[in-house]
Amino acid sequence: MSNFTDEELLQFIKTGESDAVEFKESLSGSAPEGIREAICAFANDLSDHRKPGLVIVGVKDDTTIGTTSITDELLRRLADMKTDGNIVPPPSLTVEKRVLRGKEIATVTVQPSNSPPVRCKGAIHIRIGPRRGIATAQDERILNEKRKYGDRPFDLYPISSTEISDLNLALFSYEYLPKAFSEEILAANDRSLNEQLAATKMITSADDPTTTILGILTIGKNPQDFLPGAYVQFLRIDGNELTDSIIDSQEIRGAIPDQIRRLDDKLMAHNFIAVDITSGPIEKRTALYPIEAVQQITRNAIMHRTYEATNAPVRVYWYNDRIDIISPGGVFGAITAENFGEPGLTDYRNPNLAEAMRTFGFVQRFGMGIPIARRLLAEAGHLAPIFEIDNTYALATIQAR
Repeated sequence: MSNFTDEELLQFIKTGESDAVEFKESLSGSAPEGIREAICAFANDLSDHRKPGLVIVGVKDDTTIGTTSITDELLRRLADMKTDGNIVPPPSLTVEKRVLRGKEIATVTVQPSNSPPVRCKGAIHIRIGPRRGIATAQDERILNEKRKYGDRPFDLYPISSTEISDLNLALFSYEYLPKAFSEEILAANDRSLNEQLAATKMITSADDPTTTILGILTIGKNPQDFLPGAYVQFLRIDGNELTDSIIDSQEIRGAIPDQIRRLDDKLMAHNFIAVDITSGPIEKRTALYPIEAVQQITRNAIMHRTYEATNAPVRVYWYNDRIDIISPGGVFGAITAENFGEPGLTDYRNPNLAEAMRTFGFVQRFGMGIPIARRLLAEAGHLAPIFEIDNTYALATIQAR
């Protein structure tokens, strides 16, 4: 991460906006949307500077530093742009308050993405000199090539034995694509199927239709043919020990959207409703568990698990006194056993899978799944979930009320 000196920042301001610098006087009006688009453009780094882009809040278009007060709330709003789900995959950025010649500014420093193209609300933004624009099909090709030769995360590795026929193109065209791109981009309709698959990272490039790990996981016809551990094992156990009788068992396979939907069906089928007609004049209906809390934790397990060098599935074991969710892989990157689950703090073993799950609608906001689950469980009268994390697995235990 670059830490610009005061002299560098003053020189940026004096020089004016460029393909690496954008000014905003405040966060009023449409400024937040403009900042998100600028973050997206800097992350895409079409010009291939391989250096961070900079948004400076508190500077007017005429390059004078204004009188905007840089409050904690303003800094929080800027930081939230990383994880609020509008920019995918989540960009790498830092937010900082600075004082230049007695006046306050806020800086947003955006690192180039190693898995472009990055989208903001379904559009791929790029920097063209001092202004922002929407990427053309040729621009997307350039961004795809950058990804091809960059330091790719595992979910963008190609699977050499695959081809486009291994993908469910109906799922891609009729469900994923309309959610991934804005209506204006789709209306232009000047991209071939291969270009569309490459722009969404389902294949390596338009000229190389080898599917990626992401493509097989999210729209593959039979993902387990290539990634044997990419499934969910569900058990409903009539007791509190693994050795007790099993009353329901299923290996939930298929692409990840199918896995999540079928797992949700299982969870809801076993989440019996208790009816209380004695404690008051109106009957009370209470589920065993707040289903959304369980969904948040199971989807978190699917998103953040390791798919590399393991045949272990995600395990969801429902006992009479608890639900255990076991995810292969453990902690990753900036996440440790100590800070796991803190609001807004997240890192991604599978950043592009996270993007795809957000596109499908299974994730609303990055970094908030565990905090939301904790809140819902507390509201329903449950103890806080227990997490056991190490370098090889993550275990979440949701206790019965």
